[in-house]
Amino acid sequence: MKNLLTFSTVFIAVVVSIFASNSLYTVSEVEQVIITQFGKPIGEPITHAGLKIKIPFVQQINVMDKRVLEWNGRPSDMPTKDKLYISVDLFARWRIVDPLQYFLRLKDEHSAQSRLDDILGSETRNAVAKHELIEIIRTNRNRLALREGLLSTFEEELKIGTLVPIKKGRKFVEQEIFSSASQKVAVFGIELLDIRFKRINYNASVRPKIYERMISERRQIAERFLSEGNGEAARIRGDRVRDLNKIQSEAYQQVEEIRGQADALATQIYAKAYNQTPEAVAFYEFTHTMTTYSSIMTEDTTLILSSKNELFKFLGNTRLSNSINTLQNAKD
Repeated sequence: MKNLLTFSTVFIAVVVSIFASNSLYTVSEVEQVIITQFGKPIGEPITHAGLKIKIPFVQQINVMDKRVLEWNGRPSDMPTKDKLYISVDLFARWRIVDPLQYFLRLKDEHSAQSRLDDILGSETRNAVAKHELIEIIRTNRNRLALREGLLSTFEEELKIGTLVPIKKGRKFVEQEIFSSASQKVAVFGIELLDIRFKRINYNASVRPKIYERMISERRQIAERFLSEGNGEAARIRGDRVRDLNKIQSEAYQQVEEIRGQADALATQIYAKAYNQTPEAVAFYEFTHTMTTYSSIMTEDTTLILSSKNELFKFLGNTRLSNSINTLQNAKD
């Protein structure tokens, strides 16, 4: 009898523990739960953490993550608007905001990841196909259109033309993908939080064309710099010649002015010194004429002059003797 009572007590305890374990469950802070009865959801989603109760064996719990989840796409080749193939690697962040709709449409995270592969892959392909390659690859650190990426301020100062103009840039393409995809995933109870290009590589078949384009652009920039440099050099040389001519002209003008002032002062001194007596005047005339002879005649010089020429007046014997006598008288 005692053994039967003990067995019954143990049996009842086991049954109670089994019922308790199937009727009590906990929800953590990072989880949200949908209760299903015979496979159909009942009641509202449970989003608050704590100890919860359900009907054992009849109702089942379906746990879903409440945190921000990650989606990593597989790299895939796709063409741009200018018919160049690139390999695009994309990633996104998403979360479940409507657990009931999510459960009804997708059931679990594996199905959600598969659906995101389809939607984001398709939208990425559509967005890339609508834009030139340069719009996707050339950006600055903020993923905006890089218009003056290599020449920047110096190029602007020289007023050199830019390369291929960019109107949108990678960030705008990402926004296009995000805008289209977020509307399509919303019907599954999913909120798309962000989407970014993780890596963009050139397809092996288009790399030679890309390298040729890069070389052409660099050569274009080099030619522009060379042209600007040649123009600046020509301007500097022209300014140098102009300034040199100006300096020489001003220097020559100053020399002539100084020389004229000196000649005027010398003439004034001579006039004051030799204009005191008639003999002094005659002596000045004689010495000045002699100086003129030495400056215009050399050993090989032949002069044909009239006897009445003013320059010849001191070469005659009579005039020369008279001049010598005048000078001697002046000296005495």
